[in-house]
Amino acid sequence: MTDADQTGEPDRSEGTFLVTAAGDASAVLKNVETGQVHTLSSNPGVECDDVVEGVVAPDPPMNVSYQLVETTSRRSLSVERSDEPPTTHSKELASSQDVGDLTREPRAGKGEIHVITIPEGDAQSAVDDVLEDEEQLLSRAARLDVNRVEVRSSPGVLSVRYMP
Repeated sequence: MTDADQTGEPDRSEGTFLVTAAGDASAVLKNVETGQVHTLSSNPGVECDDVVEGVVAPDPPMNVSYQLVETTSRRSLSVERSDEPPTTHSKELASSQDVGDLTREPRAGKGEIHVITIPEGDAQSAVDDVLEDEEQLLSRAARLDVNRVEVRSSPGVLSVRYMP
């Protein structure tokens, strides 16, 4: 959301941001709703894979870098490969759809489960492919307001669990 009309400050942006890079002197935030990337001119104490809800505003006079001017909340996210097999429900969902199909369901409580039907002998490479796109997994976790992503597999089934 751009607040320029209300505050008089150009390009203030309020949202949920994934920290995609963090160093001693700067950090990079990606808005998980719009995909807009903001390079901070200083690091306000965030670490890679943190999620920050707040407001960023450009640094004058050039407006090419940003500052995190307000923080509503901050949390860390994690992605893990689980040794546990998918649940019985996930296996049932996978068996009722074609290879390559995806079903998304809300979790009991908070979060989502994504079930993908995969070729029988391809579980490990499918898990590797999903885990390779960690930024996408973390962005979705941030949008869903959860803290953890767990990837499970068994022959023919891959489940991605977005959990508190």
